Amino acid sequence: MTLLSVNLNKIAVLRNSRGGHEPDIATAANTCIDAGCGGLTVHPRPDMRHVTPSDVRTLAGLLRGRVEYNIEGNPFAGPRGAYPGLIELAREVRPTQVTLVPDGDGQITSDHGFDLTRDIETLKPVVAAFRELGCRVSVFVDAGGEGFAEAAAIGVQRIELYTGPYAEAFAEGDARKELASFADTAQRAQRAGVAVNAGHDLSQANLGTFKSAIPGLAEVSIGHALISEALYEGLSKTVKNYLDILS
Repeated sequence: MTLLSVNLNKIAVLRNSRGGHEPDIATAANTCIDAGCGGLTVHPRPDMRHVTPSDVRTLAGLLRGRVEYNIEGNPFAGPRGAYPGLIELAREVRPTQVTLVPDGDGQITSDHGFDLTRDIETLKPVVAAFRELGCRVSVFVDAGGEGFAEAAAIGVQRIELYTGPYAEAFAEGDARKELASFADTAQRAQRAGVAVNAGHDLSQANLGTFKSAIPGLAEVSIGHALISEALYEGLSKTVKNYLDILS
């Protein structure tokens, strides 16, 4: 079964908009775990617009031995204020997986992946550093990309497909072209020995179609849509809805 990792960033965004501690990210994490999710994702950024290093540490103690812990981020974004950098956070909390994303402060959300062919030598030392910490390494990529054998050779174990273009095409009524591209990319990665995750703008409406097109899909990371839908149906019920789709 494809693992559902719930991204908790939007819980932190809501909390940060008011200050204080509500909604409580630890309570949200426990609710998702009790509902049956297989993992939790956070994406701390140097500008700390949502999940903070303190949240990352709190969740590490709460999740250990219960579900997978996936930390996303740009490994080339250096320390800034209370943000120690992605590698240092991983050294502190030892997540199950790190997902390397080429994002910056100017992006509202992640909107593209690494080019493995172009970026492979730049990624090589940071992949080695995370592997040395015992983290599974996933790299955020676009559909249609190349370089999966080279990525496997430097220690990349998974890719995460950036599914924003698929979600947009699905909403417009015809995602067949995008699905074919995603399926082809996934198959080429899997043949190179790299497992496939996916995330970005996946929702209850479009997830089932995507999963059916990608045999062997290892994991989906879903945050914005899931938390938005939970405003209407409740967090526990929404997590269970996604698990039903994935099963």
